[in-house]
Amino acid sequence: MKIQNAFRVGLIGTLGVGLGILILTSIVSLSTILTYIGAALFLALGLEPIIGFLERRKLPRWSAILIVLVALLVFLGLLLWAIIPIIVKQASSLVAKISEFVQNGTYQDWYTWLQKQFPAVDFDKTLQDVWNYIQHSAGDIGAGLLTVGIGIVSGFFGVLIVLILTIYFTASLPNIKRAAYELVPASKRARFADIAEQITDSVGKYVMGQVALALVNGILSAIFLTVIGAPFPILLAVIAFVFSLIPLVGTLTGSIVIVLLSLLLASPLTALVAAIYYVIYMQVEAYVLSPRIMNRAVSVPGAVVVIAALAGGSLLGLLGALIAIPVAASILLIIKQVVIPRQNEL
Repeated sequence: MKIQNAFRVGLIGTLGVGLGILILTSIVSLSTILTYIGAALFLALGLEPIIGFLERRKLPRWSAILIVLVALLVFLGLLLWAIIPIIVKQASSLVAKISEFVQNGTYQDWYTWLQKQFPAVDFDKTLQDVWNYIQHSAGDIGAGLLTVGIGIVSGFFGVLIVLILTIYFTASLPNIKRAAYELVPASKRARFADIAEQITDSVGKYVMGQVALALVNGILSAIFLTVIGAPFPILLAVIAFVFSLIPLVGTLTGSIVIVLLSLLLASPLTALVAAIYYVIYMQVEAYVLSPRIMNRAVSVPGAVVVIAALAGGSLLGLLGALIAIPVAASILLIIKQVVIPRQNEL
C-alpha cells in the first residue's frame, strides 16, 4: 500500500501513542482517587438492598436513604464508643504483657527451645546481625516510622473521603444508573439496563453477605474467647471481624493470628482449644453459614473465586480482593447472557 503523506501518518501515529501514554500516566497518578471512588461505589451498592427493602415498604427514597445512613452512623458510633476504650485498654495490656515477657526472661525458654530444635542455625550470630542492621539503619527506620505515621493520617482522611463519597453515591445512585443507560443505543438500552441491574443487585447482596459473615465471626469469637479465658477477647474478636471481611482467606488468616497470640500470651491449652474451635467454625461457615447468607448474592465456581481473589489482591490490594469476586460474577453473567447467546446465533 502506498502512503500518500508519510509525515502526516507518522505525526498522527506519534500523537496517538503520546495520548495513550498520557492516559495511562494519568490513571497511575489518580490511582488513589480511583480507589476511593471504587470503594465508595462498592459500599453504596452494598447499602442499596436495604434501601430497596424500605422503598418496597412504601417509604420515599430520600427517607429510606436517611434512615439507612443515620442507622449506619449511629451503629458505627456506638460500636466505636463501646469497643475503642476496651481495645485501647487491652492493647496497652498486650504491650505490657509483651514487655513483661521480655523482662522476665521468658523469651529465653523459647530461645533455648529453638536452639535445641534447630542446632544447625547459629541464633547468636543471627541476632547480632539483626542488631547491627538495626543500628546501621536507625535513620531509615526513623524515616519509615514517619512514613507510617503519615500513612495513618492519610488513611484517616481517606476513610473520611470514602464516607462522603458513599453518602453521595447512595443518594444519587438511580441518577448515575440512568445517565449510564442513556449512553447505550436505544435499541439495546433495555437489555443493557436489565444486565446492569442484575450486576448491581448481585454486588449489593455480596457486600451485605460478607459483612454479615464477618459480624457472625466477630460476635461468636468474642463469646467463645471470653468463655475459654483467652487474653484480650474483645481485641481478638475485632481482629476476627476485620480479617473476615477479606474473602477466601480472611477467616483462616485471622484464626491463625488469634491462635498464635493465645499461644504466646496464654497457654498451649488455650491455643489448642481456640484452634479446634476455629477449625470447626470454618467448616460451619463454609458449609452452613456462607451458602445460606450468600445464596442470593453471587454464584461463582470455586476455581474462579481463588483466581479472582489472587488477581484482585495483586492489582489493588485489599480493595481488589474485596471486589474481585463480584467482578468475576459480573463477567460470568455477561458471558452467560450476552456472549454465549450471540455465539449460538452465528
